[in-house]
Amino acid sequence: MGHSGLSRLRTELTRDISPGRAGRRPSKKCEPAEPTVLPMELQVGDRLANETGEWEVIAPPYGTAGGRIVHARVQRIGEPDSWAIWNWDVSKRISVGRASGKEGKG
Repeated sequence: MGHSGLSRLRTELTRDISPGRAGRRPSKKCEPAEPTVLPMELQVGDRLANETGEWEVIAPPYGTAGGRIVHARVQRIGEPDSWAIWNWDVSKRISVGRASGKEGKG
């Protein structure tokens, strides 16, 4: 059994690469539709979505539990009385909708 297994391994290691594909790397055009950020990188005005609708960050994020948990105050778009505080693990990336450029910055 040892000899045929070695032969198969040798074939896999010496497999030819066609000239058209040699040296090419796959393109990185598969970027997510929305950027992902760490929770501490959230900015006022960023938009988040969940099963209850679309929300907007209305206050800068802050950390607790020795910096392991991040909190941010959010509100439903167009409903100022609907604010809530959302929590995230500091190392988990989240999808946000972010205005391009420096809109809203003084």
